[in-house]
Amino acid sequence: MSVSNDRELAQIREQRRIELQKQLEAQANQQLDAEIEAQKKAVEKNALDSAMKKLLTPEARSRIATISLATPERSEQIKQTILQLFENQTFTPPMSDEQLKKLLMSQSKSRHSASIRRI
Repeated sequence: MSVSNDRELAQIREQRRIELQKQLEAQANQQLDAEIEAQKKAVEKNALDSAMKKLLTPEARSRIATISLATPERSEQIKQTILQLFENQTFTPPMSDEQLKKLLMSQSKSRHSASIRRI
């Protein structure tokens, strides 16, 4: 009876070892995928920043950097828009700060353009 208990215990331990090994492999794969994704995003961000150096004047880049401090998502959206405008040949680089202001105003959903009606 002791021999069969030892065999069962050994089987249970082996199954548990295999399960743990599979879990570790799965975690390693997830971590690797996350690292690859982070590297891709970093490369894309560097490419976008490099493009902005060519497409914008220093004043316009400064304005986008200021926007980025407040809302990084908005800044990325603006950069993507500028890149699309350039690809569509809508403007000739470098985009000045005044042109950027006009672009921002056209995309703005600010309170300045809101109207209030009293009922």
